[in-house]
Amino acid sequence: MVNTCVAVIKSSYLSAVMSNVLYPPRQTPYFSSIPLLTISISIVFVLSFLLLSLSLSMASSSSSRNWLYDVFLSFRGGDVRVTFRSHFLKEFDRKLITAFRDNEIERSHSLWPDLEQAIKDSRIAVVVFSKNYASSSWCLNELLEIVNCNDKIIIPVFYGVDPSQVRYQIGDFGRIFEKTCKRQTEEVKNQWKKALTLVANMLGFDSAKWDDEAKMIEEIANDVLRKLLLTTSKDFDDFVGLEDHIANMSALLDLESKEVKMVGIWGSSGIGKTTIARALFNNLFRHFQVRKFIDRSFAYKSREIHSSANPDDHNMKLHLQESFLSEILRMPNIKIDDPTALEERLKYQKVLIIIDDLDDIMVLDTLVGQTQWFGYGSRIIVVTNDKHFLTAHGIDHIYEVSFPTDVHACQMLCQSAFKQNYAPEGFGDLVVDVVRHACSFPLGLNLLGKYLRGRNEEYWMDILPRLENGLRLDGKIEKILRISYDGLDSEDQEIFRHIACIFIHMKVTTIKSLLAESDVSFALENLADKSLIHVRQGYVVMHRSLQEMGRKIVRIQSIDNPGEREFLVDPNDIHDVLNACTGTQKVLGISLNTRNIVELDVHESAIKGMSNLRFLEIKDFISQWKKALIDVSKIAFDSTEWYNFLIIRHFEINCCFIFVQ
Repeated sequence: MVNTCVAVIKSSYLSAVMSNVLYPPRQTPYFSSIPLLTISISIVFVLSFLLLSLSLSMASSSSSRNWLYDVFLSFRGGDVRVTFRSHFLKEFDRKLITAFRDNEIERSHSLWPDLEQAIKDSRIAVVVFSKNYASSSWCLNELLEIVNCNDKIIIPVFYGVDPSQVRYQIGDFGRIFEKTCKRQTEEVKNQWKKALTLVANMLGFDSAKWDDEAKMIEEIANDVLRKLLLTTSKDFDDFVGLEDHIANMSALLDLESKEVKMVGIWGSSGIGKTTIARALFNNLFRHFQVRKFIDRSFAYKSREIHSSANPDDHNMKLHLQESFLSEILRMPNIKIDDPTALEERLKYQKVLIIIDDLDDIMVLDTLVGQTQWFGYGSRIIVVTNDKHFLTAHGIDHIYEVSFPTDVHACQMLCQSAFKQNYAPEGFGDLVVDVVRHACSFPLGLNLLGKYLRGRNEEYWMDILPRLENGLRLDGKIEKILRISYDGLDSEDQEIFRHIACIFIHMKVTTIKSLLAESDVSFALENLADKSLIHVRQGYVVMHRSLQEMGRKIVRIQSIDNPGEREFLVDPNDIHDVLNACTGTQKVLGISLNTRNIVELDVHESAIKGMSNLRFLEIKDFISQWKKALIDVSKIAFDSTEWYNFLIIRHFEINCCFIFVQ
């Protein structure tokens, strides 16, 4: 019932509730008829959006910087320079982590300004507390600078010293610290004490808990690597929720493993898969000897050269591999005459290869056929909207990019419309209303935000009815969505149109029984693989943008004569067809929403011409019966053609479905 309350709330009610939350109430009697539960749910959503937006607006901009170094290492040279530090930096080099080295400072330069700048230019600070760390005012000043930066990820390492001694400045560490402080003012001493206590309270590594120092060093380096993967370049700042995607992908990639792994990124067209892939490449490329991001145009070039060849042409595959090797090895005009040459060139290389927008399994088989083609630790990431390509290639680790939550959808709209993740004063309720009426489709939110950028509040309010009726900004969204649909065979396209017009939110078992003569199971699997539908708890669901696309495909079957279409879903079209008897044998189903219908005139022979009509869906049938005067008794059926009216579903939303056999 909670979901029902959220689903049926009208935008005017939501706007009013938000106005009451955000601003002084002006029309409190307006809310008297709104269920308390509905208001509570709306308030929770609104407050969640506002609180998250506020936190984002106040958050540090650390992920927005392009860092010169991955790590700054703060240490006491006499304690660890030739032991722990040298092994530590060697492990960093092995993992391709860039660390600042103080021996890189030119001898003619003043040391402290360069150290201070290196701290600022480093993403992560690893502070190695050792017995004599506090004997150096340089070390303590480094620590103070690290803490004062406010944008650093800090990892403390307690090397041969008890963390409590550092935390409270006691024991041998405390005595050495007090000796150093004798030459300083009380203010400086207190600043150092606060910095020591702050960092010593952070989660870190204690050498006393490790029997094998090499394993501890490796784990610290892995921790650094994990943290680096969770940060993104400023080039991707406007992609809301990206860090969550990166974190999920990092778990699948498991970069600490020396195995060669292939991982898939799968989801609907326009949902942000390519942005996620490019952000991953941006984060990872420095950690691999060979790296390449391959988009669809790369494969198209080879196809154009061998346009007359069959899809499995040997020469086309060789040309694709030659182009591939030339680019990743940066050696122009490589020529090969044996497909095994690619394996021979790369089997000892640690590679990162991302294949974006894959639409041909031949490309996958030709370029990244098997894991043994590549060196230890290699990672292959394949991006596609067709899950079957991944499973057919044996890729089991698949990350599905889902549609954003309501809160993230609002932030996406704000990012596009206002160039920030939160709404300016006066636009908070309008943002939520627009998202409610539009959809949570990232590409659509981006285009809609650009369309609304610079518009005043009145314009935002005026656009709401147009959104409810299906505002068409341009053809970009539909063009992208059509890619998956156009790739279906005719039978699967037909099932897609059935779902978009009639079967949405219906049980899979019911659809199978209604279309028993078709191979529905196979079609549903194909549609799900291409992210055109989802099956949730046994029900088929479809995103609103895809549903609108499917209905438009049906509508353009006959723009001027609705009776020539497969399905009728628009109440006005249905009225015209039933009143004027213009329905033809092409009509397979009618879905009528009676919510806004006061009276429907049905000719007594309305269905006579629709000899192939099988499905008649009437929504809000019971609750609206008194207002919607649908005289079904007047409809004449030839007993030899029409019989056995069967009500096959009856929902809480008051919808009856009549199956005409």
